[in-house]
Amino acid sequence: MKSIQEIRAEFQAAAVTELDALCAVYIEDERKGVQALIRKAKKQQERLEAERARTEKMKAYEYQYEHLGYVCGIDEAGRGPLAGPVVAGAVILPKDCGLLYLNDSKQLSEKKREELYNVIMENAVSVGVGFSSPARIDEINILQATYEAMREAVSKLTVRPQILLNDAVTIPGMEIPQVPIIKGDAKSISIAAASIIAKVTRDRLMREYDKIMPEYGFASHKGYGAASHIEAIRKYGPSPIHRTTFIKNFIT
Repeated sequence: MKSIQEIRAEFQAAAVTELDALCAVYIEDERKGVQALIRKAKKQQERLEAERARTEKMKAYEYQYEHLGYVCGIDEAGRGPLAGPVVAGAVILPKDCGLLYLNDSKQLSEKKREELYNVIMENAVSVGVGFSSPARIDEINILQATYEAMREAVSKLTVRPQILLNDAVTIPGMEIPQVPIIKGDAKSISIAAASIIAKVTRDRLMREYDKIMPEYGFASHKGYGAASHIEAIRKYGPSPIHRTTFIKNFIT
């Protein structure tokens, strides 16, 4: 008879799809440790099924418009910060997309976002990223700068989408039909994927800025209005990446 340690190693090495068969092998083993492993495996399977159901629900818009051709999700990161660019992501996922755990990037841990960023880049039909600088934000305002970044993101796609699923907005100056979806990053896997691409790209950029200007703490707050960030602005003055129109109340 195998030891519980040996059986535990089998369960740990097994893929979730293999757990059913493994549970069947040891279901008659009455040892408490083995039964605990089986219960744990069952819970893993239940969580996976729940995630599959959640993801399937997030494909409703993709199913609705897939007859048109390529469906592209669009979202942005960085409309609210006091510093740094606004970044837009445009993502076309394959029709048979089996990716799990896609969600509004704000609902995911930094580690999970980084993992999903790599998975999206590997599996997407095409990904485009657009930027609008702090100077441009000051020049034309954050909303117009966001639209510019979104148009740039779409222009960088290697295939032309037939429909755009946007998080809440309708982008001016686009010939491609658009569907604005309120809280779209939690309702569409394409928009969720774009949200992750935009957020991870921007966060990585802010960490690079932190290496150049460590006194502002960009790596921790990513340019948002944390108390420590506002204090740094008052102490050191604005940096080249601060949005002048956003920080006028903090500088004299």
